[in-house]
Amino acid sequence: MRICIVSDAWLPQVNGVVRTLMATASELTRRGHEVEVLGPDRFRSLPCPTYPEIRLALTGREWVGCMIEEFAPDALHISTEGPLGYAARAWAKKAGFPFTTAFHTHFPDYVAKRTRLPADVFWPIIRRFHSASSAVFAATPSLGADLVERGIGPIHRWSRGVDQARFSPDGPDLLDFSEYPGPVMINVGRVAIEKNLEAFLSLDMPGTKGVVGDGPDRKELERRYPD
Repeated sequence: MRICIVSDAWLPQVNGVVRTLMATASELTRRGHEVEVLGPDRFRSLPCPTYPEIRLALTGREWVGCMIEEFAPDALHISTEGPLGYAARAWAKKAGFPFTTAFHTHFPDYVAKRTRLPADVFWPIIRRFHSASSAVFAATPSLGADLVERGIGPIHRWSRGVDQARFSPDGPDLLDFSEYPGPVMINVGRVAIEKNLEAFLSLDMPGTKGVVGDGPDRKELERRYPD
Protein backbone atom coordinates (compact mmCIF):
# COMPACT_ATOMS: atom_id res chain seq x y z
CA MET A 1 0.00 0.00 0.00
CA ARG A 2 0.93 3.63 -0.42
CA ILE A 3 0.50 5.30 2.98
CA CYS A 4 0.66 9.05 3.56
CA ILE A 5 1.27 10.30 7.10
CA VAL A 6 0.75 14.00 7.85
CA SER A 7 2.31 15.23 11.08
CA ASP A 8 3.24 18.57 12.63
CA ALA A 9 5.75 16.63 14.74
CA TRP A 10 8.64 15.38 12.65
CA LEU A 11 12.41 15.57 12.31
CA PRO A 12 14.53 17.33 13.48
CA GLN A 13 12.21 17.44 16.53
CA VAL A 14 12.98 14.84 19.20
CA ASN A 15 9.90 13.61 21.06
CA GLY A 16 7.63 10.62 21.50
CA VAL A 17 5.40 11.42 18.53
CA VAL A 18 8.36 11.65 16.17
CA ARG A 19 9.86 8.42 17.50
CA THR A 20 6.50 6.65 17.15
CA LEU A 21 6.06 7.77 13.55
CA MET A 22 9.66 7.00 12.61
CA ALA A 23 9.36 3.48 14.01
CA THR A 24 5.99 2.99 12.32
CA ALA A 25 7.21 4.23 8.94
CA SER A 26 10.32 2.05 9.20
CA GLU A 27 8.29 -1.06 10.03
CA LEU A 28 5.75 -0.38 7.28
CA THR A 29 8.58 0.06 4.76
CA ARG A 30 10.18 -3.18 5.96
CA ARG A 31 6.88 -4.95 5.28
CA GLY A 32 6.84 -3.69 1.69
CA HIS A 33 4.62 -0.61 1.94
CA GLU A 34 5.57 2.81 0.56
CA VAL A 35 5.34 5.61 3.14
CA GLU A 36 5.34 9.36 2.56
CA VAL A 37 5.58 11.71 5.57
CA LEU A 38 4.49 15.33 5.20
CA GLY A 39 6.11 17.22 8.08
CA PRO A 40 7.10 20.84 8.81
CA ASP A 41 10.51 20.19 7.27
CA ARG A 42 8.83 20.25 3.84
CA PHE A 43 7.46 23.79 4.25
CA ARG A 44 8.37 27.26 5.38
CA SER A 45 7.76 27.41 9.11
CA LEU A 46 7.96 29.54 12.23
CA PRO A 47 8.71 28.62 15.86
CA CYS A 48 5.73 27.75 18.06
CA PRO A 49 5.09 30.44 20.72
CA THR A 50 6.42 29.30 24.14
CA TYR A 51 7.90 26.16 22.50
CA PRO A 52 10.38 27.27 19.80
CA GLU A 53 11.75 23.75 19.29
CA ILE A 54 8.46 22.96 17.52
CA ARG A 55 8.11 24.47 14.05
CA LEU A 56 4.67 25.41 12.69
CA ALA A 57 4.30 24.96 8.94
CA LEU A 58 3.10 27.95 6.92
CA THR A 59 0.83 26.30 4.39
CA GLY A 60 -2.81 25.58 3.62
CA ARG A 61 -5.28 23.08 2.26
CA GLU A 62 -4.48 23.53 -1.43
CA TRP A 63 -0.73 23.02 -1.21
CA VAL A 64 -0.93 20.11 1.23
CA GLY A 65 -3.69 18.60 -0.90
CA CYS A 66 -1.54 18.85 -4.04
CA MET A 67 1.26 16.97 -2.29
CA ILE A 68 -1.12 14.26 -1.10
CA GLU A 69 -2.65 13.92 -4.57
CA GLU A 70 0.81 13.70 -6.16
CA PHE A 71 1.71 10.80 -3.88
CA ALA A 72 -1.70 9.18 -4.57
CA PRO A 73 -1.99 7.24 -1.31
CA ASP A 74 -4.19 4.24 -0.58
CA ALA A 75 -4.45 5.42 3.03
CA LEU A 76 -4.13 8.80 4.74
CA HIS A 77 -3.24 9.19 8.41
CA ILE A 78 -3.34 12.63 10.06
CA SER A 79 -1.25 12.35 13.20
CA THR A 80 -1.46 15.77 14.88
CA GLU A 81 -3.90 18.59 15.53
CA GLY A 82 -1.62 21.33 14.15
CA PRO A 83 -1.49 23.50 11.00
CA LEU A 84 -0.54 20.58 8.75
CA GLY A 85 -3.13 18.34 10.37
CA TYR A 86 -5.88 20.89 9.84
CA ALA A 87 -4.80 21.52 6.24
CA ALA A 88 -4.82 17.80 5.43
CA ARG A 89 -8.16 17.35 7.20
CA ALA A 90 -9.72 20.18 5.20
CA TRP A 91 -8.46 18.73 1.93
CA ALA A 92 -9.62 15.21 2.79
CA LYS A 93 -13.11 16.37 3.74
CA LYS A 94 -13.47 18.38 0.53
CA ALA A 95 -12.12 15.53 -1.59
CA GLY A 96 -14.20 12.91 0.21
CA PHE A 97 -11.02 10.99 1.05
CA PRO A 98 -11.29 8.88 4.24
CA PHE A 99 -8.58 9.29 6.83
CA THR A 100 -7.56 8.25 10.33
CA THR A 101 -6.24 10.44 13.13
CA ALA A 102 -4.30 9.87 16.36
CA PHE A 103 -4.43 11.21 19.90
CA HIS A 104 -0.81 11.11 21.04
CA THR A 105 -1.06 13.26 24.14
CA HIS A 106 -3.55 15.18 26.27
CA PHE A 107 -3.31 18.22 24.04
CA PRO A 108 -5.98 20.25 25.91
CA ASP A 109 -4.07 19.80 29.18
CA TYR A 110 -0.85 20.69 27.40
CA VAL A 111 -2.28 23.94 26.01
CA ALA A 112 -3.97 24.73 29.33
CA LYS A 113 -0.63 24.60 31.15
CA ARG A 114 0.90 26.97 28.62
CA THR A 115 -2.03 29.42 28.38
CA ARG A 116 -3.36 29.08 31.97
CA LEU A 117 -6.85 28.64 30.54
CA PRO A 118 -9.05 25.69 31.61
CA ALA A 119 -8.52 22.53 29.59
CA ASP A 120 -12.29 22.28 29.01
CA VAL A 121 -12.00 25.31 26.72
CA PHE A 122 -9.97 23.26 24.25
CA TRP A 123 -11.77 19.91 24.27
CA PRO A 124 -14.53 21.01 21.82
CA ILE A 125 -11.80 21.97 19.33
CA ILE A 126 -10.18 18.55 19.68
CA ARG A 127 -13.55 16.78 19.44
CA ARG A 128 -14.36 18.62 16.20
CA PHE A 129 -10.94 17.83 14.70
CA HIS A 130 -11.38 14.09 15.19
CA SER A 131 -15.10 14.02 14.36
CA ALA A 132 -14.53 13.28 10.66
CA SER A 133 -11.94 10.57 11.29
CA SER A 134 -12.66 6.95 10.32
CA ALA A 135 -10.83 5.88 13.49
CA VAL A 136 -8.87 7.65 16.22
CA PHE A 137 -5.67 5.83 17.17
CA ALA A 138 -4.92 5.68 20.92
CA ALA A 139 -1.98 3.95 22.59
CA THR A 140 -3.62 2.60 25.76
CA PRO A 141 -7.05 1.35 26.89
CA SER A 142 -7.28 4.09 29.52
CA LEU A 143 -6.59 6.82 26.94
CA GLY A 144 -9.16 5.30 24.59
CA ALA A 145 -11.76 5.15 27.36
CA ASP A 146 -11.09 8.78 28.24
CA LEU A 147 -11.60 9.83 24.62
CA VAL A 148 -14.86 7.89 24.33
CA GLU A 149 -16.10 9.54 27.52
CA ARG A 150 -15.42 12.90 25.88
CA GLY A 151 -17.31 11.98 22.72
CA ILE A 152 -14.31 11.13 20.55
CA GLY A 153 -14.20 7.92 18.51
CA PRO A 154 -14.35 5.28 17.18
CA ILE A 155 -11.11 4.27 18.88
CA HIS A 156 -8.48 2.03 17.33
CA ARG A 157 -5.89 0.61 19.73
CA TRP A 158 -2.37 1.51 18.55
CA SER A 159 -0.08 0.02 21.15
CA ARG A 160 3.65 0.64 21.50
CA GLY A 161 6.51 -1.81 21.58
CA VAL A 162 10.14 -2.19 22.57
CA ASP A 163 13.09 -2.54 20.21
CA GLN A 164 14.55 -5.70 21.71
CA ALA A 165 17.72 -5.36 19.67
CA ARG A 166 18.44 -2.05 21.41
CA PHE A 167 16.90 -2.58 24.85
CA SER A 168 17.75 -5.80 26.63
CA PRO A 169 18.27 -6.87 30.26
CA ASP A 170 21.56 -8.36 29.02
CA GLY A 171 22.75 -5.07 27.54
CA PRO A 172 25.53 -2.88 28.94
CA ASP A 173 24.92 -0.57 31.90
CA LEU A 174 25.15 2.84 30.28
CA LEU A 175 24.73 4.75 33.55
CA ASP A 176 26.53 3.97 36.79
CA PHE A 177 24.35 4.80 39.81
CA SER A 178 26.46 2.90 42.33
CA GLU A 179 27.72 6.11 43.96
CA TYR A 180 24.21 7.35 44.74
CA PRO A 181 22.07 6.36 47.74
CA GLY A 182 19.36 3.86 46.83
CA PRO A 183 16.76 3.29 45.80
CA VAL A 184 17.50 5.14 42.54
CA MET A 185 14.43 6.41 40.64
CA ILE A 186 14.68 7.97 37.19
CA ASN A 187 12.27 9.70 34.84
CA VAL A 188 13.04 9.34 31.14
CA GLY A 189 11.40 11.72 28.68
CA ARG A 190 10.89 15.30 27.61
CA VAL A 191 11.70 17.94 30.21
CA ALA A 192 8.69 20.18 29.64
CA ILE A 193 5.87 21.69 31.67
CA GLU A 194 3.21 19.28 30.42
CA LYS A 195 5.16 16.28 31.79
CA ASN A 196 4.55 17.45 35.38
CA LEU A 197 8.08 16.56 36.49
CA GLU A 198 7.62 18.70 39.60
CA ALA A 199 5.36 15.99 41.03
CA PHE A 200 8.28 13.57 40.74
CA LEU A 201 11.07 15.92 41.82
CA SER A 202 9.21 17.22 44.88
CA LEU A 203 8.54 13.74 46.36
CA ASP A 204 9.86 13.49 49.92
CA MET A 205 11.30 9.98 50.01
CA PRO A 206 14.65 8.26 50.59
CA GLY A 207 17.02 7.48 47.76
CA THR A 208 18.08 9.39 44.66
CA LYS A 209 15.93 10.87 41.90
CA GLY A 210 17.30 11.45 38.40
CA VAL A 211 15.96 12.95 35.18
CA VAL A 212 17.11 11.66 31.79
CA GLY A 213 16.15 13.88 28.89
CA ASP A 214 16.09 17.43 27.60
CA GLY A 215 13.57 20.14 26.86
CA PRO A 216 12.52 23.75 27.45
CA ASP A 217 12.10 23.34 31.24
CA ARG A 218 15.47 21.75 31.89
CA LYS A 219 17.38 24.86 32.99
CA GLU A 220 14.57 26.06 35.27
CA LEU A 221 14.17 22.65 36.93
CA GLU A 222 17.95 22.33 37.34
CA ARG A 223 17.89 25.66 39.13
CA ARG A 224 15.01 24.72 41.41
CA TYR A 225 16.16 21.15 42.08
CA PRO A 226 19.98 21.30 41.99
CA ASP A 227 20.31 17.83 43.59
